[in-house]
Amino acid sequence: MGCSNCGTAGGKPSGCKSNGGCSTGGCNRLNVHDWLSNLPFSDPESGCRIVEISFNQGSRKDFYRNSTMQIFEKGDIVSVEGVSGFDVGTVTITGEVVRLQMKKKGVEENNPDIKKILRRATDKDLEVMRQNKAREKEAMVRSRAIARQLKLDMKMSEVEIQADGRKATFFYIADDRVDFRELIKIFASEFRLKVEMRQIGARQEAAKVGGIGSCGRELCCSTWLSDFKSVNTTAARYQNLSINQSKLSGQCGRLKCCLNYELDTYLDALQNFPDNTETLQVAKGTAILIKKDIFKNLMWYVLPDSNKQFPLTIERVRKIKQLNVQGTIPEGLEPVEINTGKPKEEESGFVDLVGQISLKTLEKADRKKRFGSQNNNRSNQQNRGGGEKREGRGDNRGPAGRGNMPPRDAPPRDSNSEGNRDNKPKKEGGEGRTPPGGPPPPGDPKRPPQNRNRRR
Repeated sequence: MGCSNCGTAGGKPSGCKSNGGCSTGGCNRLNVHDWLSNLPFSDPESGCRIVEISFNQGSRKDFYRNSTMQIFEKGDIVSVEGVSGFDVGTVTITGEVVRLQMKKKGVEENNPDIKKILRRATDKDLEVMRQNKAREKEAMVRSRAIARQLKLDMKMSEVEIQADGRKATFFYIADDRVDFRELIKIFASEFRLKVEMRQIGARQEAAKVGGIGSCGRELCCSTWLSDFKSVNTTAARYQNLSINQSKLSGQCGRLKCCLNYELDTYLDALQNFPDNTETLQVAKGTAILIKKDIFKNLMWYVLPDSNKQFPLTIERVRKIKQLNVQGTIPEGLEPVEINTGKPKEEESGFVDLVGQISLKTLEKADRKKRFGSQNNNRSNQQNRGGGEKREGRGDNRGPAGRGNMPPRDAPPRDSNSEGNRDNKPKKEGGEGRTPPGGPPPPGDPKRPPQNRNRRR
């Protein structure tokens, strides 16, 4: 997770110029800022001779005594005393800040059990360390297979091999005590080194593995959190959080450590709320406390015959509680009105016509247009067919629905004389004129039957 500019040159990072502690926290985990590094001291001889050194990219840290005359700075790679050999680590803290860290972890500066720094790491030391560190992955896979064969209720979490390859530390997780005496013998004969078994918890495993939390940042336990405090569901109740195991649990399977970060603030704010106000007696029944809102200083109650929640101010709750102690039952809760802050919707001065067009309207218009074109084609075909037979018809009937109406180009008739229709000249080969639309086709059920011998 480190930045691309953190390549080391001569034991110091060449890109970010932060001496091994970039802001991402990926170069070296659990870093401590040395805020006294630029301050001069009047007596350099009285300075702290203890140096904090990290191993395996910050997953493990320990204190070593600087018995040499060399001056080490943050980011230097040194060789230190190990178990029957040496180990290679990186300097993280020097100077007076080391004393503060030792006091925090309960380590005495004059403790004779503190191991010493041997020298700066040479090229040979670094080459041996790379060869032995390459065996850790294979040892992890093999150790899990052996533990499964022995049917031990344990999980191998990590394997750390010393730089000189003479010792290996196996970190495991187990709920109960495990008898691993036979396992140690198999490990010693299999890997040809000294074996140390160390039990850790689920939180320590998450710190070693690392990852991204639900907040989008790296896990606190793998970047800066060094001590783990117990977390229970009471912290979630004080903060009015729903007891949802999937949302309150971290990647380790335990409750998130960040539940304790704001707990003190909530506890201080809850001191202003009255005590023994879980129930209030009113005329409608017993009001039960649901939650407390420390940001708005409100207390939410619910009545037995209603699911509606009523917010009350702290002063109103104290007043109702005082009346109940005196034996008086008030008429109602008198809740306050809460402004949600949402702006009211205003009607716009225009109408979105595009959104009001439906597909059904378009389909209906298309169907009407298509049927209209078909009717026009049918009438055109009838006109072309009727022009050839216009002289063969003798009746004066027009198309259906028109009756005996005269054509448009005919002379006007005399309305007083009914026989004017019979005095008109007739064409050869038939009686009367053929209507413009042509004669109706024979056998058309829509045409009324023609009656040539009508009574005048």
